[in-house]
Amino acid sequence: MKNWLINWSIFILLSIIWGSSFRLMKIGMEELSPYQVAAIRMLSAGVVLLPFTIKAIRNIDRSKINIVLLSGLLGSFFPAFLFCIAETRIDSSLAGILNALTPLFTILIGVLFFKMKVSVQRYIGVIVGFIGLALLFISRGNITLGYLYFAFLVLLATIFYGINVNIVSRNLKNTASMDIAALAFTFLIPPSLLVLYITGYFSKPTTYAFWHATGASTILGVFGTALASVFFYVLVKRAGGLFASTVTYGIPFVAVFWGILGGEVITPVQVMCLGIILLGVYLANRVSKEKIPVQAASGTSVSK
Repeated sequence: MKNWLINWSIFILLSIIWGSSFRLMKIGMEELSPYQVAAIRMLSAGVVLLPFTIKAIRNIDRSKINIVLLSGLLGSFFPAFLFCIAETRIDSSLAGILNALTPLFTILIGVLFFKMKVSVQRYIGVIVGFIGLALLFISRGNITLGYLYFAFLVLLATIFYGINVNIVSRNLKNTASMDIAALAFTFLIPPSLLVLYITGYFSKPTTYAFWHATGASTILGVFGTALASVFFYVLVKRAGGLFASTVTYGIPFVAVFWGILGGEVITPVQVMCLGIILLGVYLANRVSKEKIPVQAASGTSVSK
């Protein structure tokens, strides 16, 4: 099989897995609370990556361990809960569209707080992307403060992604991505179990609906977080960070597709706004000479 075919197959697989994550959250929350769905996601991802932890501890410089743990919180733990809480009030398709802003927040935060130098074209890309975001909200009309609050939770998650990417890019350049992911997610197992205990998950009746929601949340963690991260790193090594970063373009379309199947209303104006946002992402990432970190859905990162 030709290399390009393998690369595009991985690209399509990642788009489907990560694009489906938003729908899986909705399914999980049909029976479980958003806190429980997010905790199961983190727990299952940690369990899958647990066998790689011993090697990761040996490979990671002890002085960098705290940064890895912080990366797990900013890049995975907090965003997982923010997305689930947000989807109690907003559509999964909208969450998928807003998630496409992650590369723009990565650049914006890099410029504001990490002294990242970028070209004029990247600035234009960021501006275009946020114009698309503004139009997306304006197009809905009669927006309540409550709706804006829950939509902002998704934006806050993408901001955390952006902060995490810049932290990892600056402090963990020489640390293998899989080592970062393995240690970070293993660290998240105890707090995830604590959340499940506090929220009464272990005392819930074990009905069909309970297991169905638990299964969706577990699939979300195993495939949408742990295994997808592995595939992402494989794609980066095979095709480079620039090509891997274009998965950003495929994810929202898959999320919108699942949203339509789930009965969510997607208007032509929303699709147009998605196009504007993705145009901004394209302009911001078009120049490949600058080393801009690529955000994986798991919260870890690599550099182009």
